[in-house]
Amino acid sequence: MMKHAQQTKTPGLQKTNGVKYFFHSIWKNKMSRSGLIILILFLAMAILGPLFLTPPQADYLHRLQGPSAQHLLGTDYAGKDTLVQLILGAKDVLLVAFFAGVISVTIACIVGVVSGLLGGKVDAVLSLITNVVVTIPSFPITMVLSMIISVSNPLMFGLVLSIQSWAGLAKAIRSQVLIIKNKEFIEASRILGISTFNIIVNDVIPNIISYIAVNFISMMKEAIMAAVGLMYLGLVPFQGNHWGMMIQLSLTVSGAMMGSGAIFYFLAPVFCIILFQLGCYLFATGLDEALNPRLRT
Repeated sequence: MMKHAQQTKTPGLQKTNGVKYFFHSIWKNKMSRSGLIILILFLAMAILGPLFLTPPQADYLHRLQGPSAQHLLGTDYAGKDTLVQLILGAKDVLLVAFFAGVISVTIACIVGVVSGLLGGKVDAVLSLITNVVVTIPSFPITMVLSMIISVSNPLMFGLVLSIQSWAGLAKAIRSQVLIIKNKEFIEASRILGISTFNIIVNDVIPNIISYIAVNFISMMKEAIMAAVGLMYLGLVPFQGNHWGMMIQLSLTVSGAMMGSGAIFYFLAPVFCIILFQLGCYLFATGLDEALNPRLRT
């Protein structure tokens, strides 16, 4: 009975130890620790902002004002508080980037793992599709899709940004799978008659999870820049306080670069985008060590 009890506790203990090791590994790395703190701050903005703040109302009597005690980052062309828009916009930015990253990584993992593990005709067909997608210019296609697909929410926006961004990662994952598919533990699983799905979930994915996580962070960064570019060009009529909309309005409506009082309305979202991308980069530096079982001591 005691032996059985110990065995039933083992999976939970392993899961707890794995989570504990992950955060311990991230925290002891100074760069990844700094990145984690930055990302937590943005996540807190996205979650808590809509709970405590309401969208600011237009006040044309106080338009294009500089920083003051009442408006810490000034106001925009309509007299709306810039700081409030910045905080409320964090939710839209992170949701769009998250959905784009999740959709891209999911497609890339399915295509890359199945192609590399099964080989044969399946590999040939999936590789052909991937190579065709890779050769198509990314941003022009995204521009066309943004005009065809009605972008009305963060999920649809993320879908538009991810339709083509998965191909490069799929090729990289396929290469990783080809390296490990002939390892002893994969051969042992096949001999034992374990299904291909279980081999993928239990043997393949854990060995490339760190690579996937790093690329997920990278795709979120790229999605933010692509979203800002589409909004600046006026190709995405996205409703909300997305930082890309703030940049577009500050340049096209407020004349931020012409010496107007909207310069803070322009600089605030630019600074947040730079800081968020810096946080992603710093956090990603410790992901490989935290998630790669081959690097654990």
